[in-house]
Amino acid sequence: MKLITAIIKPYKLDDVREALFDVGIQGLTVTEVKGFGRQKGHTELYRGAEYVVDFLPKVKLETAVASDIVDRAVEAIIKAANTGKIGDGKIFVSDIEQTIRIRTNETGPEAL
Repeated sequence: MKLITAIIKPYKLDDVREALFDVGIQGLTVTEVKGFGRQKGHTELYRGAEYVVDFLPKVKLETAVASDIVDRAVEAIIKAANTGKIGDGKIFVSDIEQTIRIRTNETGPEAL
């Protein structure tokens, strides 16, 4: 089992969600986050004053998947989130040691 964590642009959330559901992903956790990478924020004008926005709004998606569909899920995220511009985001894939469904006490891949 793997945990896929993706940081994407907020307006791409619906596209990525639909792409993941098409691949067979049933569960998804979404968190609104702020951050920056190589783009290092940007400058905005507010009431005539210029200021730097260091942390840009992003969306963090997390989903636990069976190991056999990781590549398809990652590819779906890449295709749906890609704009070709700086700040499209990142995807991290981590191992999951154990998963337990609280309601039924199921463990392992059955708990997903």
